[in-house]
Amino acid sequence: MALQCGIIGLPNVGKSTIFNALTGSSVPAENYPFCTIDPNIGVVEVPDDRLNHLANIFNSPSVVHAHVEFVDIAGLVKGASKGEGLGNQFLSHIKNVDTILHIVRCFENPNVTHTESSIDPIRDINIIETELLIKDLETIEKRIEKLEKTARIGDKESKTELEILNKILPKINDGILARNIELESNEYLVINNLQLLTDKPIIYIANVDENEIASSNRGELPKSVVKYAKDENNLAIRLCGELEMEISEMEPDDKQLFLEEYGLTQSGIDKLIQSTYQLLNLETFFTHNEKELRAWTISKGSTAPHAAGKIHTDFEHGFIKADVYQFNDLKQFESEHSLREHGKIRQEGKNYIVKDGDIIFFKFNV
Repeated sequence: MALQCGIIGLPNVGKSTIFNALTGSSVPAENYPFCTIDPNIGVVEVPDDRLNHLANIFNSPSVVHAHVEFVDIAGLVKGASKGEGLGNQFLSHIKNVDTILHIVRCFENPNVTHTESSIDPIRDINIIETELLIKDLETIEKRIEKLEKTARIGDKESKTELEILNKILPKINDGILARNIELESNEYLVINNLQLLTDKPIIYIANVDENEIASSNRGELPKSVVKYAKDENNLAIRLCGELEMEISEMEPDDKQLFLEEYGLTQSGIDKLIQSTYQLLNLETFFTHNEKELRAWTISKGSTAPHAAGKIHTDFEHGFIKADVYQFNDLKQFESEHSLREHGKIRQEGKNYIVKDGDIIFFKFNV
């Protein structure tokens, strides 16, 4: 299953524009609130230059990138948790994503209305996060109400969970985001099961104009977003949604020249995907056979059997061992035959921790 990122923010901050740039889609990006009603979903290849190099070495007929799924969720407004602007419906769309991409408007444009009538990124962030907190309060209170009934008849698990939620509830009520509450390991499990919105990792995206993105010095608006993210132990990047839309429609050679004109080494979209991997502590390993070369996404620290399970559950259950070598070694020696001659291909067992850039051949028995 692809990594899923939910794109949120106030109306008219550039969510649909950035979604279109990411996915090559053409969903409406109009100058009025709630242009997006049902969430739009787009699947994007994770850029990885290593695949091109591997494809040349292996002469692979098919190359499959890892994928990220982006969900464009309608603009939230003040009062969304109480149903304003169809907010409850929109908030429910956030529940299933792995991470949140919070688009924050950091550009002035008199032709694009703002629901709060002025540009203030931190105020806008606080509006959204207040709505997420209120929704989490509702989720916890409903769960407590249910647990109180089962705890009264002596259910021990209900009593334990009830104690944990009664500890967490006042902190959420005080405006502390779930991800910022210090918890014991058993308490984290309870939070994870509830899928609280403020527990999800988040990247703040300062959507700036073309003058700002071309400047080597950040303006005060995007600076404030970066500082806010740092204070919250999260990530922030700046990109220009309108510029990314132009880039997404270009041929590769033209794209590179265009980026250089703006003093950029990579597109904001590529930077965003890389930041998502960084935030979620993810890495990539590769497999290949005569038919296909493929990239796979796993969490850092995953064992070889767990990585095998990404391909098929039978691979994990019947795991015996794996032949493993590194991309950098293959790049140096240019063939598996040469790697074997230099002792660079290893056999690893069930306790092997997969590393980013590993190329793996799994051996299993069903």
